[in-house]
Amino acid sequence: MSSPEIVMQVLRAEMRGVGMTYKVLAKALNMSESSMKRVFAQGDMSLSRLAQVCKAVGISMEDLLRQAADATPHADTLTLAQERSLVSDPRLLLVSICCLGQWTFEQIVDTYTLTAPECIQYLVKLDRLGLIELKPLNRYRMRVSRAFRWRADGPVQQFFRDHVVDDYFKGNFDGEGETLLLVHGRLSQGSAQELVQKIRQLAGELAHKHQDDQRLKPVERDGYTLLVGLRSWEFSPFTAMRRGAAP
Repeated sequence: MSSPEIVMQVLRAEMRGVGMTYKVLAKALNMSESSMKRVFAQGDMSLSRLAQVCKAVGISMEDLLRQAADATPHADTLTLAQERSLVSDPRLLLVSICCLGQWTFEQIVDTYTLTAPECIQYLVKLDRLGLIELKPLNRYRMRVSRAFRWRADGPVQQFFRDHVVDDYFKGNFDGEGETLLLVHGRLSQGSAQELVQKIRQLAGELAHKHQDDQRLKPVERDGYTLLVGLRSWEFSPFTAMRRGAAP
């Protein structure tokens, strides 16, 4: 389904939500009902006309386009080849993570020791890799879903294990909005699977909060990283103390 079709689909849903018919909408815009139906069927609507329709329906164009972007099918993961390309260049990985955090081009260049031409080159590479769609003026749109995650045993996760995890856990986790929990329990496979689903829901909630807070000024937001794992595990020195354990 193309993007214009998705926009029309979302707009129809908004109309149904407020009980607005083509006839009522056409009257509000001084058009005939048949002309309005034809515009929706063809998906051929100028920005000025779209703005008028949004106003009549009671939704901002920004919210409409955001809903359409959320409804557009995107991949939840990258391929192995794509992830290998990212970890082959730490600066490319850095820019990719900034993009996943919805940083602007200006924010990336102002924060890190990347020149504007270098940053543009990396954005072009990310466009070719399929992570983003690069737009004029160095703007971009993500090509991955809000449920995006790195491959469970892929190159990026391995990179994090080798270089990031120790650095992450050096913190005290005692700042505002920070916490660290280590909880043990003996569970059935069913209970463990249920917790895995809840963890995924939590990750989705973070993605929603991230999207909602894009409306705030950059100084009102900070970078947070959620690292959650659940596995069947026992600390190896404890395992060595089990009765019957090999010396």
